[in-house]
Amino acid sequence: MKPSLRARIIAEWRGLPEIPFPRDTAQPVSALLGKVMADLGLGERLREEEVLSAWRSVVGDFIAQHSTPARLVQGVLHVRVLQPAMLYELDRTMRPEIVRKLKQRFGRVVRDVKFRVG
Repeated sequence: MKPSLRARIIAEWRGLPEIPFPRDTAQPVSALLGKVMADLGLGERLREEEVLSAWRSVVGDFIAQHSTPARLVQGVLHVRVLQPAMLYELDRTMRPEIVRKLKQRFGRVVRDVKFRVG
C-alpha cells in the first residue's frame, strides 16, 4: 500500500487529515555541553579546574601539603607556597619536572609554573 493512499484512508476513517510527526532532532547533552561552555566563555575555566584539582597527583602528597595552586592565567599556573625554603626548592630544582608532568597530562594548556610565598 502506498504511503499516500494509506494516509488518505486513515484521514477518511478519522475524519481528520493525518499530520506527519516532526523529524527527531534530539542530540545527546554531551554534544551540546562543549558548545554551550565555549559560548559562555567557560571552556577555559573548566580546564583551569581540571589543572587545579590534579595538582596533588602531579606533585605528590608532601609538596601538595605545602603548596596550593591558585589560578591558571594564559597558560601560567600560579602556585602559593607556605615557606620560602619550599619556594626555593620548587622554583630552582623541581620546576622543570613539574612543568613536564603538567604538559604531559594537559598538553598546551599549561606552559609554565610560577611560585610565590603566600
